[in-house]
Amino acid sequence: MEKIVIVEDDVFLRDELQNILEKEGYSVECISSFDTPLEDIVSASPSLILLDLNLPKLSGFDICRALKAKGIGPILVLTSRNQLRDELHALGLGADDYLTKPCHPKRLIARIQKLIHLYANMHVMLDAGDFQIDEMANILYVGKDSISLSENEGIIINALLKASPSVVKKEELFNLLWGSSDYVDENILQVNMTRLRKTLDGVGLSNRIKTIRGIGYQLIGGDIQ
Repeated sequence: MEKIVIVEDDVFLRDELQNILEKEGYSVECISSFDTPLEDIVSASPSLILLDLNLPKLSGFDICRALKAKGIGPILVLTSRNQLRDELHALGLGADDYLTKPCHPKRLIARIQKLIHLYANMHVMLDAGDFQIDEMANILYVGKDSISLSENEGIIINALLKASPSVVKKEELFNLLWGSSDYVDENILQVNMTRLRKTLDGVGLSNRIKTIRGIGYQLIGGDIQ
């Protein structure tokens, strides 16, 4: 089931959008606190982000820029700002589509379906500076060399790279790898992390994963700030 993250500070509109999307069969997660919106969006692992522009603290433009720098998308902007310069600015920052409020639900659903289908059939390259990852194929590129990652290795390194420089909590990795943190032995996660570290060592990317004791893991070094 595709998950859509709604980034909207108007509680009434947020609830309405959630109701519309859930009736269409989507899993929906809403950002209701705007203290750490980027971290909250990344940890949700969305299939699509529905993004307002007029937000408290960090603007939708800033969120769009930061998400696209991490290779996260698609992003559909839904906003009351109907000026051409705002639309062009958002698209220039990497937004994949732009709709103005009020928007007919059928138009919104059609645009969402189109973007999710488009992204499901395209290769997304995540860039860490000194290495890149083909997110769909789980292939890691270092200079002219490449190596195929296992499914679990791909899930872990993608999560670490998208969240960098933030820490990815162990519970988030449990959910990404096995769908739940219930009844999962932490040793299994440690085994997977050891395998990934050995894979990275083999292509000259040693000591890139830092263990944050009791919390999770963090991607460090290279061009990660």
